[in-house]
Amino acid sequence: MFVDLKRQYRNSLKSYDTEENIDLAFYRPLGFAWAYLFRRLGVTPNVVTVASIFLGVAAGVLFYFPDRGLTLLGILLLVWANTFDSCDGQLARLTGNYSKTGRILDGLSGDLWFFTIYVAICLRENKLNPFFSEHTWVIWLLAVGAGICHAKQAAVADYYRQFHLFFVKGEGGSELDRAADLRAQLRTLSWRHDFRKKIVLYFYKNYTDNQELLTPGMQRLRTIMADRWPHGHLPAAFVRDFRAASRPLMKYTNFLTFNWRSITIFITLLAGCPWMYFVLELTVFNAVMAYLMWRHEGICRNFANAIREGDYA
Repeated sequence: MFVDLKRQYRNSLKSYDTEENIDLAFYRPLGFAWAYLFRRLGVTPNVVTVASIFLGVAAGVLFYFPDRGLTLLGILLLVWANTFDSCDGQLARLTGNYSKTGRILDGLSGDLWFFTIYVAICLRENKLNPFFSEHTWVIWLLAVGAGICHAKQAAVADYYRQFHLFFVKGEGGSELDRAADLRAQLRTLSWRHDFRKKIVLYFYKNYTDNQELLTPGMQRLRTIMADRWPHGHLPAAFVRDFRAASRPLMKYTNFLTFNWRSITIFITLLAGCPWMYFVLELTVFNAVMAYLMWRHEGICRNFANAIREGDYA
């Protein structure tokens, strides 16, 4: 029984290459426990995702209040929300219940959490901070800038992680799509007869467009790979070498996801200066994104040149 649970737990993970240490130590074990229970109850991954949205939004509302007890309750709810966010993916892998709707919902859940948190911080600072009470627009400007950067960081981190998973698990083990393929799918759907499916696909296509725009070196490598190996049978040496080059960068993609961003929010809230989160988002998190993009795009260019020169037959 215990051996079988360990096997199921391993199968519920994306890949040890891409898992973050905090996730492995905390969120993934808790997420697996919930996923194991929900699978027995017949609960679908999308239902878990919707539940995480309510928990995360409730946490954001509580962050508006300066009361330390309510802040700690909000932290607990946000941690619970992220446990469910981990659970929905693990449940999908355990049951094979994957869908683009689920992927969109998963991304939307985090967007709604942080939108609520950003608004709560702005309203709180306008009310309590003397400077922001007098200059109300400043905190909102910081929030908008931080939100735009946050979205770019999350898109880049997700895309590089999915590309790495492609080399670990193949096409079936990653969620790596092309905007051109999504546009072709959109043309086959009718707004009148397939409205729900088409609106989901429309936003997912825009998200993928943004990812491709931010990663030109990676897109050139993908094109060269498709031309060189049109049937997808990549040489083992190429897969091994790219995975080895990409793996050290996964810690930076993980830094740009939930854990370190939420820890930063928790610290600034408890320290009574939540506005500092926006400053750190605009400086530290952006610096990590810039370094990650510089390194990963360089790796992609090097491998594209190697394929052109015939290094991988």
